[in-house]
Amino acid sequence: MENKYFIKPQEVPPYIPRNHVGTENRRLVGSQNGAEKLEVILGVLQKGPGALPHAHPGMEQVCYMLQGRAQVEVAGYKREIGPGECVFFPASEPHVFAVVSDEPVKLLVIYSPPYNESPAQAVLA
Repeated sequence: MENKYFIKPQEVPPYIPRNHVGTENRRLVGSQNGAEKLEVILGVLQKGPGALPHAHPGMEQVCYMLQGRAQVEVAGYKREIGPGECVFFPASEPHVFAVVSDEPVKLLVIYSPPYNESPAQAVLA
């Protein structure tokens, strides 16, 4: 990485998040950049279940779609979203995210406070 302020995704090591299938994440902004109150992840999900039902206690999450389409469920609401749309997951609210397009989903995931999920804790598919 050139420095901690300018990030090239291909230079960030990928990891597979827990409770996800066919997903590869790259932490673009987090504690490694000096961020204390947020974290930004670039995620790529292949067609299929993606993020199985789960929640993030005490942590808000936003997913902004860059490519592909996904069926998302949160707080009893279900909707298909695509490029240019986003979804907000309130802290501790269970949610599901499944890729429905043939092309992979590419999205930015923002956590506040930072999630700091460790690649060492990843669940391999």
